Amino acid sequence: ERNKKEWKHLCKAQQGDGNQQVLTPELKSAVDRLVGENKIVLFMKGTKMFPQCGFSNTCVQIFNQLGAPFEDINVLEDERIRLGMKEYSQWPTFPQVYIEGEFYGGCDILL
Repeated sequence: ERNKKEWKHLCKAQQGDGNQQVLTPELKSAVDRLVGENKIVLFMKGTKMFPQCGFSNTCVQIFNQLGAPFEDINVLEDERIRLGMKEYSQWPTFPQVYIEGEFYGGCDILL
């Protein structure tokens, strides 16, 4: 829960005049901490309670069926976060799954 509060704070701090670097050192550090401190992190469109795309929903359903706890991050909350995560992972689409600190892939890989 602490990570979620830090993440929300970072999202607000990333807002600015639009001329900023997308993957700032602060954002990279926050993502490093988030994926390092949680076994599974799902960067998705929407939330685990309200997925906003079919692929994100499929990932949520897979984790729920397995009984696997995971952190969800809604990349639609801020454009800089969404773009920064594409740069961080070198992966152009969402959802993005991180397991034990490593980028695992998207919905297709989970299936």
